[in-house]
Amino acid sequence: MQKTNYDSDFCGSLPIHLTNLIQSYGILLVVEQATGKIIQASENCDQVFNVSVQSLVNTEIQKYIGSEAYISLQEKFARPLKDKIPAVWQVNGVQVLSLIHRRENHLLIEINIEPITSEDQETFLEVYQELKYAMSAIESSPTVEEACKVAAAELKRISGFDKVMIYRFDKEWNGTVLAEVKEDTMESYFGFTFPASDIPQQARQLYLRNPYRFIPDCNYQPVKLYPVINPMTKAFIDLSDCNIRSVAAVHIEYLKNMNVTASMSTRILKNDKLWGLIACHHRTAKNVSYAMCSIFEILSGIISIKISSLENQELHENETRVTNLYTNLIEAVYKSNDLDKTLLSPQGVMNLFEGTGAVVTANGKVYGVGEIPATENMEDLILWLHTRQPRKNFSTDSLPALYENASDYQAIGSGLLVIPINYLEDQYILVFRPEKIRVINWGGNPDERIQFEKDSRNYHPRHSFKQWQEQVRGTSIPWSDEELKIAESLRSFIYEYETTLKG
Repeated sequence: MQKTNYDSDFCGSLPIHLTNLIQSYGILLVVEQATGKIIQASENCDQVFNVSVQSLVNTEIQKYIGSEAYISLQEKFARPLKDKIPAVWQVNGVQVLSLIHRRENHLLIEINIEPITSEDQETFLEVYQELKYAMSAIESSPTVEEACKVAAAELKRISGFDKVMIYRFDKEWNGTVLAEVKEDTMESYFGFTFPASDIPQQARQLYLRNPYRFIPDCNYQPVKLYPVINPMTKAFIDLSDCNIRSVAAVHIEYLKNMNVTASMSTRILKNDKLWGLIACHHRTAKNVSYAMCSIFEILSGIISIKISSLENQELHENETRVTNLYTNLIEAVYKSNDLDKTLLSPQGVMNLFEGTGAVVTANGKVYGVGEIPATENMEDLILWLHTRQPRKNFSTDSLPALYENASDYQAIGSGLLVIPINYLEDQYILVFRPEKIRVINWGGNPDERIQFEKDSRNYHPRHSFKQWQEQVRGTSIPWSDEELKIAESLRSFIYEYETTLKG
């Protein structure tokens, strides 16, 4: 029975951007851009403005920040800016940091409740020195794993978090920890894999819009907005871009089960897609300055560029290798003038696709080299392929999951590449890959990642993150994109070659 995909079927459907609540370390203002009128605010606004939210709403923000700051605000947003813009305002005699971002006809303004102090005002040179050293260390890393290890160490040194982890998502969005630097008292998750539902799809999508997510104290009391319905949109305000957006109760429970009070997560992108995350944990509440958040954001870009460069280099080397092998195979076909014999030769398809067995079927006969299924098993496999009628190339790294009989020979044939020459006459090129047993060290039992209450609606995260080991069988090393592209080229070549011979 197929397991429920909580990542998309349940967790991924929760509208976490429409909470209408914020974290208590900041306040939120919604300001009409054309008039500067405050049309919505968080109920804790008195901690900065010294007036109740009812008195603040429907007044102009210029009254509180001064005409000079207001004119500067108008000038900045007269240009087509997309990113959040920081500003320091003098409010009631103290300096506060604000982050402003524009929507279609209004501004969202996040203001830190704690005023800026002289200690917070780090000079550009101090920040740059920290960045430059970390950037140099990351850029000199020879591998992805080393780059992650260096980045985790530098971020822990700079930020002071109790633990910094870097993990990469797989194709199913499970995240595996590649690097970890921590205090001795923190539990280690190095090498652990966490199920996709820990960071479900709608949360991952928000990282494409926000470089980081900061929770200084998971024991905060959520703060409501007033009025509840935004008067311009006639709906809950979209808080997707807000750093101070409230946190889902299940995630708060998740952090507490980890014995974590403060956390910060920073994205790692590759080709504008989410590659992984930098996850920082702290046992106690921890405030992080805007300068520190900026360091995380910049280093996120640096590590993203480095990882993209290293993986693209590996991709290019693999493409070059496969292309050279393909060219050699085509040359061998023309030299020998015997297609089937060449395909099964030492420089043939088994070598090209790094298989351990290969078969060519033609005219009701089966020709094979290497480790291939027994004759009766091959006959059944060809019959199974006949029922599928593969018009295009077909590949799998888990044949037993698709074809039950393949479990009899999964040790030599868990992976299968099928290149149909003429599926109506059962003419195929088959390349087999052996089983590669994988051991996954899950951070807690993945079958207990979500625990529903009796109402089947409310749910809780797992309580334990202790190592839970799973042995995955019946799978092979996956076929790479480069190999599958070359397989298409080979199929086209064989079609043209045979057409030429017949002509």
